[in-house]
Amino acid sequence: MLDRSVSAQEDAYAVADVVETVRELSSRELKPLVRKIDAEGYYPEAVLRAFGRSGAFARHLPGETPGGPDLMSAIRAMAAAGEHCLATSFCMWCQNALAWYIFASDNEELKASLGRRVAAGEALGGTALSNPMKTLFGIEPIRLKGARVEGGYSVRGALPYVSNLGADHYFGAVFETEDAPKRCVMAIVSCAAQGVALSGNTRFVALDGTRTFSVQIRDAIIPDAYVLADPSDAFIKRIRAGFVLLQAGMGIGLVRGCVALMQQVKGPLGHVNKYLDVQPEHLAEGLVGIEASVERLAATPFESDQGYWRAVIEARLAVSEVAVAAAHAAMLHCGARGYIANATAQRRLRESYFVAIVTPAIKQLKKMLADMAH
Repeated sequence: MLDRSVSAQEDAYAVADVVETVRELSSRELKPLVRKIDAEGYYPEAVLRAFGRSGAFARHLPGETPGGPDLMSAIRAMAAAGEHCLATSFCMWCQNALAWYIFASDNEELKASLGRRVAAGEALGGTALSNPMKTLFGIEPIRLKGARVEGGYSVRGALPYVSNLGADHYFGAVFETEDAPKRCVMAIVSCAAQGVALSGNTRFVALDGTRTFSVQIRDAIIPDAYVLADPSDAFIKRIRAGFVLLQAGMGIGLVRGCVALMQQVKGPLGHVNKYLDVQPEHLAEGLVGIEASVERLAATPFESDQGYWRAVIEARLAVSEVAVAAAHAAMLHCGARGYIANATAQRRLRESYFVAIVTPAIKQLKKMLADMAH
């Protein structure tokens, strides 16, 4: 059913509204899978590939759309899926981030080969930038090390959690060279490469359907053809705003879903819910302001001004805080009917904490803002 429904939309991003296509696909194809994704850790691969065919992973790419990268289309598409399922929305962010890295680089051959496949959802993958993003801000040391060899780098190390992976998937990673001059290099890693192993025995309270693995890299060869930036410091500063802003789609979608839940119980419970401090109208109104800030910032993702970067961090922090607040409010509004094992309200509450702890987590965002103040 899924493939037939999107077969006529192979190039929809050139002629139609990508966001509305994702919204329609999410309602028809994703919504029936949400409970299976949450309870069984089901990975919605067919849905993600359908999103790719609709153009959901292509509109935000540098050099690919008239007028510059359209981050808001990507953010709105993630939000449309996130209204139903945060796991799927997060996998979309992983895919969008992978494509963002490739197309923001100067590696034209990689853009023309793997980049095109990632943008179309033919090749799937994620991002292993949690560790280097923490390293940049003095939270933890870099986990991957590399040594120069003929035709590329030999890389080793381990990453605890990388999402949206599989045997034929890819991810972006940063490693520190052991040879002089010491520097960090960013590259794409194939999960199928010799020396790369995935293992996943951890159960999470939510988002188990995101194919999140620990990654062991044992002297894997990363060819020069997969290098995005060497050295990578300036490149990471260039892509970081897009990396962070794209995450807003997850939180925005979750808040909308929580507002819808609160509206749904107005009939049977509104007579008592009206005494709660947070009403759906309050959340919806606050979300309008956050979305406006994100849209303004997303228009210039390569801006290098420090004030701009601070505004990006503040917007991302606001998304996290409103996501947790909205899920908490939805749980209170739903009451006992939201407290049963398969209820949507309790799932959304569990999901909301992911928005708050995924890198950059609330605590890292607050640290970054404090560091800027000194």
